[in-house]
Amino acid sequence: MTGLGRVARCGLLLLLIELCAACEKPAAATPGEALAAQRIVSLAPHLTEMVYAAGAGSHLVAVVEYSDYPPAARQLPRIGDSFRIDYERLAGLQPDLILAWQSGNPAAVITRLRELGYRVEAFMPRQLDDVADHLQRIGDLAGTSVQGNEAADDFRGRLQFLRARYRDAQPVSVFYQVSAQPLMTVNDEHFIGQVMKLCGGRNIFADSPQLVPVVSLEAVLDREPAVILAGAGADDDDAGLGQWERWSALPAVSYDQLYAVPADFLSRAGPRLLAGAEAVCSALDAARANDQG
Repeated sequence: MTGLGRVARCGLLLLLIELCAACEKPAAATPGEALAAQRIVSLAPHLTEMVYAAGAGSHLVAVVEYSDYPPAARQLPRIGDSFRIDYERLAGLQPDLILAWQSGNPAAVITRLRELGYRVEAFMPRQLDDVADHLQRIGDLAGTSVQGNEAADDFRGRLQFLRARYRDAQPVSVFYQVSAQPLMTVNDEHFIGQVMKLCGGRNIFADSPQLVPVVSLEAVLDREPAVILAGAGADDDDAGLGQWERWSALPAVSYDQLYAVPADFLSRAGPRLLAGAEAVCSALDAARANDQG
């Protein structure tokens, strides 16, 4: 992917992240919901991942842009992106269920789909535990409840293991870099903030009023994080961490505690979120080992 491509993708990702700030509860179930869906359309990459994880990948007939995991999803037709839908192409696919992201898809799009007669189920993950609930729900909707329940139980078990392991972990001050230019981070309401807290991290911008605030270099330096994490894509060399090397007095730099973690895992509220959490926990464990040494 070119530099411009990474910038465009990052820009879209940041917009999707910020949209999580204004959320509503998922719509109530409808009477016709008892029928298992056979032709599903997903309107968000993380929902696409959850459909596969819940055993219903074969039921997907279309997805939106950036639905790139698992690899099989890359072969499916695109009917737009999280903001714009090709309604004519959608009609030709004759879906019997559309999965929407309550805050990531515009309310006007969800409303229009329902007005056109489509069965739309909207999801709004707020907490880590919601991922398991949504896996279970998608399995119920698609008639793959056995697989959906198994995926949900696996997620809950791994999450509980991490909670128990890091419940009394030594706190480590952390700065998470969403992007280098502009310099952006997350507060503790964001999934990434929740993951840092889960691992015993103390987010230096935990109390920011914005979910994904733009911060100044001076603000980061003043807070002296012991660890700097940055979300990285598969083709990122250092995820923009190199810019910190000149600040040798910063604890994260002086102790060589600059770590790249998988951006897709952490920015999508899907099954791979815990793999991202494990990467964050591992980085903080390395920092604790340095401190003890």
